[in-house]
Amino acid sequence: MWEYEKKLQHPVNIKNPNPRLAKAIISQYGGPDGELAASLRYLSQRFDMPNDIARATLNDIGTEELAHLEIIGTIVHQLTKGISTAEIKKAGFDDYFTDHGLGVYPQSASGTPFTAAFIQVKGDPIADLNEDLAAEQKARATYEHLIKLADDPDVIAPLKFLRAREIVHYQRFGETLRYLLEDMGKKKVYSASK
Repeated sequence: MWEYEKKLQHPVNIKNPNPRLAKAIISQYGGPDGELAASLRYLSQRFDMPNDIARATLNDIGTEELAHLEIIGTIVHQLTKGISTAEIKKAGFDDYFTDHGLGVYPQSASGTPFTAAFIQVKGDPIADLNEDLAAEQKARATYEHLIKLADDPDVIAPLKFLRAREIVHYQRFGETLRYLLEDMGKKKVYSASK
């Protein structure tokens, strides 16, 4: 299906710990608009797509989102690596630390654990692709919020990379939706039962 290279899609080399920022960035790991939700959404929706182009788009983007999950996990890990108990308390990271230590756990910044309720699979290609367009815009907006919160260039660089990829995914989903609508127009009839 795909080849896994044992390196990140974008390098992450954070030198300065920042548990307060890690607590915010964890939302892109397991929050409602995060990378885990995106990958599961797309990899699940692909099964009901009516043609190879749409299935391939969802498969490609869904697997890339897994690579983004790895980047976010690495960022959170590096932002918390080696921090002291005093730093944990000072940063307000103690609630997270109590439940997960310094492990990377899928949750939102507010502490809500990841749930499948964060994703949608309707089984209707048009509805699902529109859902995906919205999901990519929400993820882009979240990255923009995180960039505003960050002041470390080592953190900002991978966040900007990820934001740029959300824009590309949005464009690809838009192209796929246009192709699908055009293809359905040629057939003059759309039926969810293939």
